[in-house]
Amino acid sequence: MPILGIIVVVIIVLAVWFVSLYNGIVTKDNRCDNAWQTIDAQLQRRNDLIPNLVETVKGYAAHESGTLEAVTQARAAVANATTPEAKMQASNVLTDTLKSLFAVAEAYPELKANTNFQQLQADLTDTENRIVYARQSFNDCVLTYNNAIETFPGNIVAGSRFKTRQGFEVVDTAARQAPQVKF
Repeated sequence: MPILGIIVVVIIVLAVWFVSLYNGIVTKDNRCDNAWQTIDAQLQRRNDLIPNLVETVKGYAAHESGTLEAVTQARAAVANATTPEAKMQASNVLTDTLKSLFAVAEAYPELKANTNFQQLQADLTDTENRIVYARQSFNDCVLTYNNAIETFPGNIVAGSRFKTRQGFEVVDTAARQAPQVKF
């Protein structure tokens, strides 16, 4: 009789441990989803700012239509992306086109002095900073989640139900280079 009691206790402890481990993986998976939703909200905020920025620049630099069109197309690509990976890639393209837009603005002192442009540029810079922070948070969640499902004993509990996630990576190799500073 005491052996049967020990076996029942061991089975109960193992069941509680298994459920706890499984629930931990589900929680980490949900945190990744939440972190992605934060990125998505910031991308939407940026997309909402861009039309106003483009219209402001148009008033001063109408002949820069190629740059303005590239920004508009990149914005549409982000809005139309259906998977997180596609959104990540489209977002990187949009960031590059915005850099081109701000480079164009440098050639127009009246535009740079326009308070509406300055406010939009500040809002966009703030949003870009939020996106960077949200990406970092997402990558941290992905790392924690992937570790949970790829290490023992989580990999046994995760089985084939849970798949590894992809975090944000640096796609511009120039960003990995140390800047050259010359005086």
